[in-house]
Amino acid sequence: MENSEIARILNEIADLLEIKGDNPFRIRSYRNAALTIENLPFHLETMVREDESRLDEIPRIGKGLHEKIVEIVNTGRCRYHEDLLKEIPHSLLDLLRISGLGPKKVQTLWKELGVTSIDDLERVLKAGLIKKLPGMGAKTEEKILRSLEEFKKRMGRFKLATALTYAQALVSYLRELDGIYQVEPAGSLRRRKDTIGDIDILVTCRKGVPVMERFVNYREVREVLAKGDTKSSVILKCGIQTDLRVLSKESFGAALHYFTGSKNHNIAIRERARKRGLKISEYGIFREDTGERIGGEREEDVFRSVGLPFIAPELRENRGEIEAAEEGRLPKLIELRDIKGDLQIHTRESDGANTIEEMAASALEMGYQYIAITEHSKAVSVAKGLDEGRVLEHMKRIEEVDRRFKEKGLRVLKGIEVDILPSGDLDLDGEVLKRLDIVVGAVHSKFNMTKEEMTERVIRAIETGLIDILAHPTGRLIGEREPYPIDMERVMDVAKRFGVIMELNAYPDRLDLNDIHCKLAKDKGVMVAISTDSHNRMHLWNMKYGIYTARRGWLEKEDVLNTRSYTDLLKVIEERRGLPSP
Repeated sequence: MENSEIARILNEIADLLEIKGDNPFRIRSYRNAALTIENLPFHLETMVREDESRLDEIPRIGKGLHEKIVEIVNTGRCRYHEDLLKEIPHSLLDLLRISGLGPKKVQTLWKELGVTSIDDLERVLKAGLIKKLPGMGAKTEEKILRSLEEFKKRMGRFKLATALTYAQALVSYLRELDGIYQVEPAGSLRRRKDTIGDIDILVTCRKGVPVMERFVNYREVREVLAKGDTKSSVILKCGIQTDLRVLSKESFGAALHYFTGSKNHNIAIRERARKRGLKISEYGIFREDTGERIGGEREEDVFRSVGLPFIAPELRENRGEIEAAEEGRLPKLIELRDIKGDLQIHTRESDGANTIEEMAASALEMGYQYIAITEHSKAVSVAKGLDEGRVLEHMKRIEEVDRRFKEKGLRVLKGIEVDILPSGDLDLDGEVLKRLDIVVGAVHSKFNMTKEEMTERVIRAIETGLIDILAHPTGRLIGEREPYPIDMERVMDVAKRFGVIMELNAYPDRLDLNDIHCKLAKDKGVMVAISTDSHNRMHLWNMKYGIYTARRGWLEKEDVLNTRSYTDLLKVIEERRGLPSP
């Protein structure tokens, strides 16, 4: 059982308890545990089966959750989850994924109008019944209608982290079969898009190897859609359609290029081939006049045949990568090993699960030179945000940990994630902010402002000169909350003048900046920081998702702040703070 499946069950328990109006602390414990499990860098089922007691090492897993996780791993079920589903229709959970529909509204719609599904919701919206409910009104109905349309557009797509987890486990499973030569994921997953529609896997193998039999009998398969000699399709338990294609070795490279896409990139490559008298397909590279095969075993053959160097999969969107390749301007894309530290980390002082020491120890294990401890400020009361007095006390604790870890090769920076209030003011006194090593500014409230209002709000915050990094700049939560409206080009122009760094938040639910905005930052000469927004030590491993998005955004090592050494990082921050007011 994959981590994401265990996390799904725990999240559903939390959702069902919310609809029931249960104890908020109990709900939060399930939610936090699901979040932790989904982002573990190891397979939880394997750990439980080898040594169940190690569950107690994982943050936010108490005795009750420990027992439920073991039950899920051993049986694939949770009796408590099933008991809740006897009380509350499972289809109500889909309603919680619609922005603006919290548990109380879902409960009201269910009890008052009999709404138990997306189709029911659409029906009562068309009938104009929601605005007649107490506490709802026409504006609420209009907002729910807009959110429903956004939700329908997102249906059938999965977060990159979810799809990648399932794909990697399936690839490992297939590689165990004797006689397998090559197994590679393709499609948008290989291009590392932030959401994935389905999974494509390509295989070459020795003749007679029962690869299709193994594929359709994989433990995570829920339904077999089709089974053939060269192609089979299944639906995994998580709902992702997965296709497996068996290819000949001589055409594997051409097929890998073809099925990786994107469609627009492939069309442009085929057009270049046509002008050279060639035909490129998933079967290989051929002379158009004679049909002679001239390549296709390796993916590099495709690019070489049209006079181009290899183009990394993340760039293949027909957004200028072919022209850049032709002119020798392809970026040397950033890699995970380039990262020297993490600049947004939370601890128990606000809403994190670990101490400063525990986060520092994990960062040291990862080979980092530095981390920044950046608790929430007082406006985020639900996260136990810090006021000025607590900030000053917390700084002393960070300094003490920094002294101890300095000898081990890790520096611990004093930071804050200060709220940008609707007025554009910052949530903490400027004199306190100036005493910190890193100030990260973020919007956490009133997302419904107009584009002009939100843009001015963020610009005013940047113009205080007190922000070093602008965190998750569009506020999106993939599949849950659309980005708030903001003129990113204007924001980046002001950020450039004030030396403010744009954050690429690597948390799998965010990936914010997105790839388009990363490219915009690069083009404007605005530096990017890739941070994990870690709330426990396991989250530090999410850095890879930020790297994937950065690569899609053409970012190179020199474009990213935290590829610099500790000394050079401080120089960048000092220079930013020393800039004269424009």
